[in-house]
Amino acid sequence: MAKVRVGLLFGGRSGEHEVSINSARAIAGALSTGQNASKYEILPFYIQKDGRWLAGDSPQQVLASGKPLQLSQATEVGGSDTNSQLSVAQTQSLHRWQSPAQVAEVDVWFPILHGPNGEDGTIQGLLTLMQVPFVGSGVLGSAVGMDKIAMKTAFAQAGLPQVKYVAVNRAQIWSNPCVFPKLCDRIETTLGYPCFVKPANLGSSVGIAKVRSRQELETALDTAASYDRRIIVEAGVVARELECAVLGNDQPKASIVGEITYNSDFYDYETKYTQGKADLLIPAAVGETVIHQIQEMALQAFAAVDAAGLARVDFFYVEATGEVLINEINTLPGFTATSMYPLLWSHSGVPFPELVDTLIQLALERHSGER
Repeated sequence: MAKVRVGLLFGGRSGEHEVSINSARAIAGALSTGQNASKYEILPFYIQKDGRWLAGDSPQQVLASGKPLQLSQATEVGGSDTNSQLSVAQTQSLHRWQSPAQVAEVDVWFPILHGPNGEDGTIQGLLTLMQVPFVGSGVLGSAVGMDKIAMKTAFAQAGLPQVKYVAVNRAQIWSNPCVFPKLCDRIETTLGYPCFVKPANLGSSVGIAKVRSRQELETALDTAASYDRRIIVEAGVVARELECAVLGNDQPKASIVGEITYNSDFYDYETKYTQGKADLLIPAAVGETVIHQIQEMALQAFAAVDAAGLARVDFFYVEATGEVLINEINTLPGFTATSMYPLLWSHSGVPFPELVDTLIQLALERHSGER
């Protein structure tokens, strides 16, 4: 029986390029383990930080080393050697998107691109146009799951409780001296301090700031506006941070619940990806009532954004009041060795190689149903 050729798509132009590489390495290892080795053939595709797609030896080199390629190291575009003399126009054209010849050989795609241009619906739209199955949510689920403002609007429509927030845009922040102070007044009146300022469309806590004063608020808004056109400001809450993983398509299942603990001011990029900075407690030490509530809300959130395949849903548990508030959904969570999503399923009885296999089968199933 012929092996299923899996297009492992990683790298990308976002600030989470290195995280994507680590996720891809873990997935490649799982596809080469046990029964998966006889079922799947890996065709790796690496997207450089300048947006070029590379196939052949370069992606293998990145997977082996775990390090991004320097732009001068790339030797293949579309599967061809480019070491020969090139004109200026030819060199510039290499920075435009080109489809490597090996793309036509892929049976199912496994995109593991985190952040903008990876989990926001853009790459999902391209893969949809290719008319081949791919792991994860489609255009709608990815876009809504990526944009924190759209996400919270969908959650509100579904009746899911969440912290108070104010949605703003760059034009309001970078406006004339009369408009910006009024915006800050509204945020202070609606949310108070502390509050969190976040770019709406960046992952891994990039550009997020916890603010406790008017001066910090003004600085954080200006910084967030440099990352994104849309910004969200959320009320601070004293709570435990719990997470639940979802797996499936139209009849998804929820994993056991885990907890993240850390000593930093909040769960920022450094804390998230530096070993020893945070602890993942699985299962979380909370009561059965809270666990069932979180699992049910995770499935509701999954449906609210029209997610598919996989998602990790994050919650705030306010012990003082017993409230469970939904924070966000991540439709393409990390797959590194220390990532919560695969760890939650491992503790739920689904080991990593089986999880990767299941996700590919879900992609094939969904594509078959849509056809």
